[in-house]
Amino acid sequence: MFVPPCFLELPFGASPATVITVAIIAVVVIAILASGYLKAPPDTAYIISGLRKKIIIGKASIRIPFFERVDKLKLQLIAVDVKTSSAVPTADYININVDANVNIKVSSNPVLIKLGAENFLNRDTEYIGKVAREVLEGNMREIVGQMTLESMVNDRKAFAEKVQENAAPDLNRMGLEIISFNVQNFRDDQNLIENLGIDNTTKIQKKAAIARAEAEKEIEIAKANAKKEANDARILSETEIAQKNNQLAIRQAELKKESDTQQAVADAAYEIQREEQRRTIEVSRANANIAASEKQIELKGREAEVKEKALEAEVKKMAEAARYKAQQEADAKLYQLKKDAEADRFQREQDAEAHKAEAEAAKFAKMQEAEGIAAVGKAEADAIRAKGLAEAEGINAKAEAMKKYGEAAVLEMYFKALPDIVKNAAAPLSQVDKITMYGDGNSSKMVGDIIGSTVKITDGLTEATGIDIRALLAGFLGGKIADGKLGTASSVVPAQTAVEPEIYTEPESPLETL
Repeated sequence: MFVPPCFLELPFGASPATVITVAIIAVVVIAILASGYLKAPPDTAYIISGLRKKIIIGKASIRIPFFERVDKLKLQLIAVDVKTSSAVPTADYININVDANVNIKVSSNPVLIKLGAENFLNRDTEYIGKVAREVLEGNMREIVGQMTLESMVNDRKAFAEKVQENAAPDLNRMGLEIISFNVQNFRDDQNLIENLGIDNTTKIQKKAAIARAEAEKEIEIAKANAKKEANDARILSETEIAQKNNQLAIRQAELKKESDTQQAVADAAYEIQREEQRRTIEVSRANANIAASEKQIELKGREAEVKEKALEAEVKKMAEAARYKAQQEADAKLYQLKKDAEADRFQREQDAEAHKAEAEAAKFAKMQEAEGIAAVGKAEADAIRAKGLAEAEGINAKAEAMKKYGEAAVLEMYFKALPDIVKNAAAPLSQVDKITMYGDGNSSKMVGDIIGSTVKITDGLTEATGIDIRALLAGFLGGKIADGKLGTASSVVPAQTAVEPEIYTEPESPLETL
């Protein structure tokens, strides 16, 4: 082990000359060792050869002067621009030029660095890059011949990996390694790559258009769903409102029916006497109103059916038009158009149902009104029936009484009615201002005509009742004469039974004026 002279212990009794000599030797040794001290940077390999062989990278060591030498090997990264010097045919026989950027360096691997030292010791990076460029160009031309143009253009990474795999063994044998390999450009004289780019651009544009259409379709679908939900909510609300309105109308009709029934009963009881002569007209009017209500209800039903059929036809035509239009448009709009058609048809069906419900409510109201009118008519009919029964009972009572009185009652009725008969027979004469008759005895003839009318009335009563009034009267009078109880004619026939008209005679004319 080497010990500096200052730490050496001089032997006892050594002379100063000896000490100086030892010191000089020590200084010389230190100077020699100092001149052999080496410290290698990380990007340079120091290779010591001679007594020993040693490679130093980023470390310190000592070279023995005169016995060992030191050489430097650059480990820096070297950028190499690799281009094909001429066009290279691809696997599909298309001539192209390739431009690539490659980064290489002398490998730090202990095995490879020895090969690098053998080939590039004390060489600059320009020389190393030139050698590597030639190797890489040859391998790149070889890989170009194995691949098609489209595969290289579409997958540059695969091309670069194949070049690296093919060139790595050649470079490793020189102590080099590839750090990176990037293809810069492919060129051809026929613009085929540009055409491929146009084709890819078109495909990308197509994909983008499809993606955009899909996105728009999803947006439209979302809008349609939102619109459908809003429409469903609105229809549900309107349906509930319509149902409540129908229930209200039905309840009002029921209340009105009860009120009309009670009012009809009260009015029928109050108006029996006063409405007796108008019963036929009211019954006819009630029947007419019922018939009109039935016709109106039937008309409303037919209108609802017509509207429903019209709506169905309109929806069908719209659906057919929508289907024809959808066939001409893009797939992105097809779904939307169908949904719009279905939503429109659903809306129209709901409207038709609402109209139908209104028609049903109107029909029910009319039926309630008809029932009220029928109740009024029934009440009136009951009143009329009651009155008729009362009158019939009265007539029956009179008939029984007349039956008991017998012929005397008949004669009494006849004599009571006879003045009115004669008066009514002569009534037309009271409406005449002046009557002019020619000939004699005209006044007696006129009176005879009035009496003849009375006789015809008596004959009509005989035919109607089956009782011979003349025979009955003759028997009655004969009995009275036989008993001596018959008085004057005035006691039998009232004075009002005959009226003698006044006769005015003009002296210069045979006319007689009454």
